[in-house]
Amino acid sequence: QVQLVESGGGLVQAGDSLRLSCAASGRTFTDYIMGWFRQAPGKEREFAAAISQSGSRTDYADSVKGRFTISRDNAKSTVILAMNSLKPEDTAVYYCAALYGFTWPAQSGYLYKSWGQGTQVTVSS
Repeated sequence: QVQLVESGGGLVQAGDSLRLSCAASGRTFTDYIMGWFRQAPGKEREFAAAISQSGSRTDYADSVKGRFTISRDNAKSTVILAMNSLKPEDTAVYYCAALYGFTWPAQSGYLYKSWGQGTQVTVSS
């Protein structure tokens, strides 16, 4: 399995921006679709964004479309989630995940076999 480590979470105010990073190691990064999921207190984990192996395809949840951008740097085995215009409802633990293969779209968390430990994002009003 690929190992994933997220960073970049924190406490921000509504309307601010934040950039999450996920560093991958242990396997060939370009074999994996990469996704970001989030889980708010008392709620189920939900899909936020995904990016294909080459970066040519991206997918977003409706709740973040137009505000979040997912990207990847295959040379650095890193995937980024740039979050703009943050809202209090974006408060959650954000998880990076890796999906081996070419399933697309890739919004179901059950498709992903490797997960990071999560990073907390808190947006105050």
